[in-house]
Amino acid sequence: MTPAEIRTMDEANLDQQLTDLHKEWRDLRFAEAVGKLSETHRIREIRKDIARIHTIRTERQIAASVAAGEPLAHRRKDRKRR
Repeated sequence: MTPAEIRTMDEANLDQQLTDLHKEWRDLRFAEAVGKLSETHRIREIRKDIARIHTIRTERQIAASVAAGEPLAHRRKDRKRR
């Protein structure tokens, strides 16, 4: 799944996609433990897709807070140094 495809999805679709990916990931981990996994590359693909979805959700949250005029305390230049 490409980031462009993920960005076209709304929140409900992202939630459903995450649920499906987590379910598939669980099933593949179980198959791997039993020794019946043939598509070992699929585990890595699923983990990366999950990470992409979470990254795009974070981007959307940041964009929404910027649009609302909220300060971004998590930005590196806004943090206080120790």
